[in-house]
Amino acid sequence: MSRIIAFDYGTKRIGVAVTDPLKIIATGLDTVHPKDIIDYLKKYLLTEPVEAFVIGNPKQMDGSPSESAQHVKGFSTLLKKSFPDVPQHWIDERFTSKLAHEAILQSGLKKQDRRNKERVDTIAATIILQYFMEEHRL
Repeated sequence: MSRIIAFDYGTKRIGVAVTDPLKIIATGLDTVHPKDIIDYLKKYLLTEPVEAFVIGNPKQMDGSPSESAQHVKGFSTLLKKSFPDVPQHWIDERFTSKLAHEAILQSGLKKQDRRNKERVDTIAATIILQYFMEEHRL
């Protein structure tokens, strides 16, 4: 049974989330520096089969591409070049960072822990993956 991996791409950090093998639960996996992501995924794919990548699609409120869209497209191209057999899906990522902040706030973590940007990115990737799973009824 294979998994699905989702990404919340940022130029400083990429939040990574993954499904369980039955594709029931989305879980935050890690936060990886963009320059290390391909090596990270190569190692991961050696031990876990992955059937698809889900990429957060950054948009403005009016639906137009955000400033970071060009970076995400470059990331998508790099994924396609490195893993040509893994299909990619795009999910609107508007509000995912805000939802991640709210989830952290409601979790009862200490103020210092709530400021952890890596945690926000991982949770945002998890939300992106959850949206994908709900959209595709996985």
